[in-house]
Amino acid sequence: MNKPTILMYDTTLRDGTQGEGVSFSVTDKLRITEKFDQFGIDYIEGGWPGSNPRDMAFFEAAKKLKLKHSKIAAFGSTRRANLKAEEDPQLKTLIDAGTPVVTIFGKTWLLHVTEVIRVAPEENLAMIEDSVRFLKDNGREVIYDAEHFYDGYVDSPDYAMQTLEAAVRGGADNLTLCDTNGGKLVSELQEITKAVVERFPNVAVGVHCHNDSGLGVALSLGGVEAGATLVQGTFNGYGERVGNANLTTIIPNIALKMGNPLNCVDHLKRLRELSMFVADLANLEHDGKAPFVGLSAFTHKGGAHADATKKVSYSYEHVDPTKVGNKQRVLVSDMAGRSSLLMKAQELGFDIDRESPETKIIIDKLKELEYNGYEFESADGSLRLLLDRLTNKHKSHFEFEGYRVIVEKRSKDEEPLSEATIKVKVDGEPRYVVAEDPGPVGALDKALRVALREAFPRLEELALKDYKVRILDSKEGANAKTRVLIESGDEEEIWGTVGASDNIIEASWQAIRDAVEYKILLDDSKQ
Repeated sequence: MNKPTILMYDTTLRDGTQGEGVSFSVTDKLRITEKFDQFGIDYIEGGWPGSNPRDMAFFEAAKKLKLKHSKIAAFGSTRRANLKAEEDPQLKTLIDAGTPVVTIFGKTWLLHVTEVIRVAPEENLAMIEDSVRFLKDNGREVIYDAEHFYDGYVDSPDYAMQTLEAAVRGGADNLTLCDTNGGKLVSELQEITKAVVERFPNVAVGVHCHNDSGLGVALSLGGVEAGATLVQGTFNGYGERVGNANLTTIIPNIALKMGNPLNCVDHLKRLRELSMFVADLANLEHDGKAPFVGLSAFTHKGGAHADATKKVSYSYEHVDPTKVGNKQRVLVSDMAGRSSLLMKAQELGFDIDRESPETKIIIDKLKELEYNGYEFESADGSLRLLLDRLTNKHKSHFEFEGYRVIVEKRSKDEEPLSEATIKVKVDGEPRYVVAEDPGPVGALDKALRVALREAFPRLEELALKDYKVRILDSKEGANAKTRVLIESGDEEEIWGTVGASDNIIEASWQAIRDAVEYKILLDDSKQ
């Protein structure tokens, strides 16, 4: 039996923006819309026309987009009580938005009917039917969102079903059942969804789930198993409270595990890229622990795991990471065995024999350094340089002779100023440079670059992107050992470097030095 195609309905631009810290400009929303269209998302909910100027501007601008697959949906509610649908200003605004699809929500739970909007149950049914019919008469595809459906069904199954019947009489194309509170368990949601699918065999059913119980994805997949053919959610799970059902997890599970056809399946390899794009425009850090698309999703650290993965990749990887645009990573730490090291070395371009004496030397050195505060999991640049040194492949680009850093504050009203003096030799020629910067780390970085820029002009491309400090033993107070992680990059690559010392300036210097050396190494390899 052929499984039905499951349609993906994204509400990142509306429901997702209700999440704390999530905001998109009109330009952001247009760019995301185009990306979703290219990926193959079926419906893109753009916002609530009339609720704010930004959504109004988006719908106006979206009319000019040349989308090849996606349909844009405007979101709103049923008409007001005791008002004709054609006279309701909110419904008129939905029509004026000019979208091919309109999604409206209505009350399903008797508690909301009698205590929130305070209308008679019969009037609520009329509001649903009239609103859907008005939108259909104006040529729109209508998705009816049954708000709080599952809670309403538990409270009064008969009335909950009557609300759906009202939407069907009005001509609704889809009945989407909403677990608005996000509190249902999978078995209960499946049972109720199945009852609706059986009650309305000729109308498509969808599910809209929230993650309040940590089950947003599981509930959505359970709804599909019960017969739903449309799933609403958001990219990266953005949304109010703890978020909506996460489409970046739902999509690959349906495509790769449940076997249902998806219109976006041909573009599945772009899933991680799209997830990161949305996070970037939301100005939020991408979730490294996210299933399928997170940086750590296919990362191996323990020696036994890494060894098994090398022999049979699927022994510790539930899907091929390349299918969702991700990749396998191996972390080297003081837990590392030979297999972890060999896999990581191979990833960095080294061919090291498992049984060679240098393999044990490298492992012992790594464990010694991590015992002293270094960590190489996010510092591939430093690890590459270390492997170069331990395998006698390191080429010294400059000879370090010393540095001095002075921090001066001349009055209570002035900001501190840092001065760094650095001495290096390049090709035997001494370089003595002084540089100033508001901070001591910036002054050191600037001084080293000035000292080397004549010999290595492409250092101008190097940018310090992130700087993290971690105190390793807070009980030592001001004398605690400090680890500094620096993320650097140019136009083509990003890399991490690490330093550790009980002196924060020295730890920073080590990470800065490795960042600069790694950039020079990269440039040498391209020549």
